[in-house]
Formats: sequence, C-alpha cells, structure tokens
Amino acid sequence: MNKKLWIVAGVIVFLVLLKVVSTPKSSSDISKKSRASTQEASELYEQAIKLEEGKDWSEAKVVYDQIMNDHFDFDQIEDVQKKLEELNLKIIFSNIQTPSSVIHIVEKGDSLGKVGQKYNCTIALIKKSNNLKNDVIRLNQRLRVWTGQFSALVDKSQNALTLKSDDEIVKVYTISTGENNSTPVGTFVIETKLVDPVWFKSGAIIPPDSPKNVLGTRWMGFDIPGYGIHGTTEPELLGQQVTAGCVRMRNDEVEELYDILPFGTKITVVD
Repeated sequence: MNKKLWIVAGVIVFLVLLKVVSTPKSSSDISKKSRASTQEASELYEQAIKLEEGKDWSEAKVVYDQIMNDHFDFDQIEDVQKKLEELNLKIIFSNIQTPSSVIHIVEKGDSLGKVGQKYNCTIALIKKSNNLKNDVIRLNQRLRVWTGQFSALVDKSQNALTLKSDDEIVKVYTISTGENNSTPVGTFVIETKLVDPVWFKSGAIIPPDSPKNVLGTRWMGFDIPGYGIHGTTEPELLGQQVTAGCVRMRNDEVEELYDILPFGTKITVVD
C-alpha cells in the first residue's frame, strides 16, 4: 500500500474512532450504569447497617456519608439520611473518641461546670457521653468531652433547622417559623436556656403545665428580646409558618437540641 493510501486509511480509522467516542450513550448504556450505581449503593447500605449493628459507628458513618455524597439518587436515600442523622447523634452522645472530642483528666478543683466552660460543652452532654448519673466527678477520672463547635441554620422557606458541628451537618429538623414571615433574619446567639418555661403573654403568667402554654418543654432564647427556639403543644403544625416569630420544634427534639447547644451558640436565620 502506497503512502497516500496509508494516509486515507488512517483518516478513516480516526473518523470511525471519533464517531464512537462522540456518539451519545444509548438508553441501554445509561440504564446499565444506573443499575450498577443502585447495586453499589444497596451493597454499601447493607455494609453500613452491619457496621452500625456491630458498634463500629465511625466506619458506619463513613459508609453512610459515601452513599449520601456519591449516590444521592438512590431510591432509599431518605432512609440513609435518617440513619446517618441518628448515628451522628449516637456518636455525639457516646464516649467513643472522634476528631471532635478529647479526653479530659479531672484535676483538683474541677467540676462539670468548669469542664464544660473549658471546652464550651454542655453539662448534659458531658454526663450523657460518660454515663454519669449525677454531677459528682472524681480526681483523675477520664471524661470524654465533645469539642466540635455547634451551630444551627434556620431556613424559613423550608421550615427546617440544620444542626452542624463545625462544618458537618449533624441533623435536619422540621420546625415552624413566624406567621407572615415574621421570624427575624440574621445571626443570633443563645443567651438563655430554660426547662419547662413559664410563658409570659400580654401580662398573663401561664405555667408550664397549662395546655395554653405554647412553649413546650424547653426554651432557648436569642440575644434579641422575645425570640428563641422552643417546644410546642401543636406538633401537627410543624412545617408551617404559624408562630408569633419564634422557632418551634417537637418537644423530644428540642430537648435533644437543648442538651447539645451551649450558651453562645450561633443561630443563623435566613429567608
């Protein structure tokens, strides 16, 4: 074959290869890829569940995170998210070591309050992490303390509160916000915390056990008078803009958050 024919043959081969490369993938190819992705996600999900059941929570979390990041179209993604959120909280309330925790050796003069102030961690969280039944601690006792910085983002358009530790999402809660978009926008800090709060309404004092007390079981007040995060006596209205401006949560969930968030926690509210 002469040189010219070699050149023509080379061009033909090039054009054929170019067509193969540039031809859109068929629906069959896409379907195969989708099935493979679903199969991989299913296998990872089973692996994560087994790891969690075996108390290997750190590894289980890694796998759940992988599914959330790489397989967001997985048909069980909502179940994965729920399990990941539950696991995140189990890890926070446990005594296992993570990059966001330290071991504090109790020194002379220490109290739970002092340890909490040192690491900006609530007493309730320290007690739960270390299975303490009371506030008594002993000299040289080892305490696992959470050091991740908590914050929360309130999205009024979604009626959702996202809890974060440092930059990582821990859990997303369904909430209620202010009627007519009345919840103020901005970044606030938790300034007050109350268990079974009394509700002061238009000069009236409504005790915690009254069915007319809409504050529920916990109150976390912002550094803006009259606004904060609290429980509810109307959980069926969560997910709607129905409050006088505060953030409402389920009582069990606001209690969970109350034990986690220390004074000074930043709460950012956006439209």
